Formats: sequence, C-alpha cells, structure tokens
Amino acid sequence: MLRVDIEKQLGEFSLSASFSSEGRVIGLFGASGAGKSSLVNMIAGLLRPDRGTIAIDGETVDDTAAGIHVPTWRRRIGYVFQDARLFPHLNVAQNLDYGRRMNGLASDPAQHKRVVELLDIGALLDRRPGKLSGGERQRVALGRALLSKPRLLLLDEPLGALDEGRKLEILPYLVRLRDEANVPMVYVSHDVAELRQLATQIVMLKQGRVTSLGGVKVLT
Repeated sequence: MLRVDIEKQLGEFSLSASFSSEGRVIGLFGASGAGKSSLVNMIAGLLRPDRGTIAIDGETVDDTAAGIHVPTWRRRIGYVFQDARLFPHLNVAQNLDYGRRMNGLASDPAQHKRVVELLDIGALLDRRPGKLSGGERQRVALGRALLSKPRLLLLDEPLGALDEGRKLEILPYLVRLRDEANVPMVYVSHDVAELRQLATQIVMLKQGRVTSLGGVKVLT
C-alpha cells in the first residue's frame, strides 16, 4: 500500500526514513520535531525528497533517480490538518463538496450519504464553520477529504488542537472511519493513547530516523 525510502535535508535537520506497510492505519509516532509532518508532506507531494522513492498502491509517485515527481493534485490523497481549514464563507454542504469538485469527480449521492452518516454531520449541512465546535469542524474536514475519493488519507495531528472532551467526542468517528470507510490512513500523533486505539501499525520516528516498526506493542 505505502512504500517510503527517502532522505531530505531541512536546514540543520536531516530526515532519513525507510518503511513499507500494508496496514489500514499507519501510526506515525514521535516527539515534536521528530520529522513526522515533513515525512507526511513528502507523501502528499508538498515536499520533494532529496533522494529516494515513494510508492502508493504500487504507483511510484517519487523517484529522484528517475526524475519522477507526481504533483500533489494527481496523487489522489486526502489530507486533514490539525486545524480543519474549512472555507468560512461556505456552509458545511459546500465545504464537503469542494474536494469532489476540485478533483473533477461526478456527483455521487450514495457516497455522500454514506460519508454524512458515517461522520454524523447531517444536522450540520446548512451551518457555516464559525458556528461549529472544534470536533464538528474536524468531522467536516474528514468528510471533505473522503468525498474526494482518495486512495490514501493523511491525518496530521487531527486532534492536536482539541481539548480532552472534544478528543473523546471525535475518536469514535476515527475508529469507525478505520473500520468502515475502506481507505488506508497515515495518522500522525505524539499521543500514545490515540495510536493504541486507532493504529494497526506503528512507524516510530526519532530525530529524523525510523527507530521502530511494527504493531502497537512497539509503543510500550
């Protein structure tokens, strides 16, 4: 599903990571500054590796030796950030539809209904983002990413800006997403409890290097 073997120099910081995974949820774990977000940005195509390869679903999207760099918009990746990044002037329904329209996808009412029910956001469709709680905004951001029909979903500390109550509110939706949405995920976090609940495989990063790779037991 995902194969990464890259090197990247970012100022004084050196990132060198190599792993492959077939897991439903790859938990990318490490302290702040370990290189997690930089690695995810390379998978997304927002950063180019200095050396190496990245392959998604058997398609090589980066290969520095062969001069391959597939642009972000062609990678079919959904990206959910710590802050939901919804458009404030659009209501929830319009925000949800944005990813589909930007990717030139045909309307799919059945999928739209499934995603809205999966994330329990049907009652929010007419609201603007400013009228939503932090947890509601993240659920809408997840919905928007899913409706772009990605082959991979990247979640970069999606609960990082939420208080404990909101985290507990949204975690069950992420578990449901893992079990029902059938879209593999890379989930970035420095929270062990989150990853124990969600991840099926862990990639542990420390100072830009992969130090452990395996099941959630590597977090103990």
